Amino acid sequence: MAAPRRKKPPRREGIHEDLMREWLGCEKPTNLNANISDAGKWVDGILKSQFFADGLNEEEVKAAWKEIAGDFIAANTEPVSVKEGHLVLRVTQPAVRFHLEQLKPELLKKVKARFGAGKVNSIRFNLG
Repeated sequence: MAAPRRKKPPRREGIHEDLMREWLGCEKPTNLNANISDAGKWVDGILKSQFFADGLNEEEVKAAWKEIAGDFIAANTEPVSVKEGHLVLRVTQPAVRFHLEQLKPELLKKVKARFGAGKVNSIRFNLG
């Protein structure tokens, strides 16, 4: 019976690759940049999904609401959300809602003047 053949000792460069392959549990990727994408693309998508991409958020509107609407309206309403260009206001009473429906064009004009024309396109009222 013939003696088993001995393997040649690996070259010096191969030892490192063999150790890394064993340590990682897989082959070294050929292109390390293949699965990397621009972070800006993802951040924009996240901001748009959370409605902050236009630079207007609910906290800004809530902070400025008394100044925009005046004392009486601010005391009887509360900004709830700003989503997709719609400002939603919680209104305390049906009579106030009726009054606000008639003031809606003026309120919308003030909101657009304060935050910019493209930020809020409509106002909706919810009783609550």
